[in-house]
Amino acid sequence: MDVLYPVCCGLDVHKKTITACLRFASARARAEEVRTFGTTTRELLRLADWLTAAGCTHVAMESTGVYWRPVYHILEASFEVLLVNAQHVKAVPGRKTDVKDCQWLAQLLEHGLLRGSFVPPAPLRELRELTRYRRQLVQEHAREANRVQKVLETANIKLGDVATDVLGVSGRAMLHALIAGERDPERLADLARGALRQKADALREALVGRFTLHHAFMLQGLLDHIEFLDQQIARFDERIEEQTRPFGPAIERLDTIPGVGRRSAEQILAELGDDMRRFPTAAQAASWSGICPGNHESAGKRRNGRTRKGNAWLRSTLVESARAAVRNRGCYLSAQYHRERLVQYHTRRLAELGLTVQLPGAQATA
Repeated sequence: MDVLYPVCCGLDVHKKTITACLRFASARARAEEVRTFGTTTRELLRLADWLTAAGCTHVAMESTGVYWRPVYHILEASFEVLLVNAQHVKAVPGRKTDVKDCQWLAQLLEHGLLRGSFVPPAPLRELRELTRYRRQLVQEHAREANRVQKVLETANIKLGDVATDVLGVSGRAMLHALIAGERDPERLADLARGALRQKADALREALVGRFTLHHAFMLQGLLDHIEFLDQQIARFDERIEEQTRPFGPAIERLDTIPGVGRRSAEQILAELGDDMRRFPTAAQAASWSGICPGNHESAGKRRNGRTRKGNAWLRSTLVESARAAVRNRGCYLSAQYHRERLVQYHTRRLAELGLTVQLPGAQATA
């Protein structure tokens, strides 16, 4: 095979060490040199100096946890760095060592047989870290809210059966009153605000329970943590808004899609970036995000093809947006979704009856 990159390097990255294989042209044939470096900043700079002195142009390494990131950050300014999927470069079984791994990467790289993963530029990488951590904070907030509901259930306080949001203004006022020692359902129900006051009778019945000091202690700890999470989420919202100001037009266009809110738009921008030319088609972008079914066909039979893992952060955001769009009765996406569900239901029923009918949008079923 032709050699596309005369001087290139393959890196096997670990937590404390990096094994590097430099491939280059010698007097008669291809030659290689293997060295081991540490992962501290001084060692990474020494690695970069060695590659620069050798005239290296391309570097390849596997995406191993988070250990590749500092290596990528230092080398990206001087070399063409390819971050490759470990599943795509598996060597022959039984020949697994750090040296052989970096040699195999270097050999694949010099012939142009590696495909680099999508790594966004530095501003979007920072935005990714912000949006991903905010998402984890929101998920933790939801878990704490469920724990609050669990504590109330153990005390037989049925506030969640009457109030839509237990942690709303009215709900929090009642919870704080319970913690302070108030047990009278009349006084607790009188703390309701807005439309919840119309359910006063149901509230008085729901607020009769067996709320002890143990429940008060547990509930106070949960509410303190929830308030802390609210503050953290607000801080990250402000920071993310600052980071996304240069991408204002893209955020506004994403926000016009049914089911996509401000936070979802920020998450999509952070994961996909604002330059879609890296994905030749929309189908390839959907496949990269992991929302397309896989292909599994053998002997003319199409079997169940599971979806690939893809980008879990982007996929979960798109699924949430799709569910929100489905609940919006006034949009085309919702109508199309319910139409497909109806077609599938009738097709299944006709198949159970042994009939063969061609329904619009469905294949003939026997």
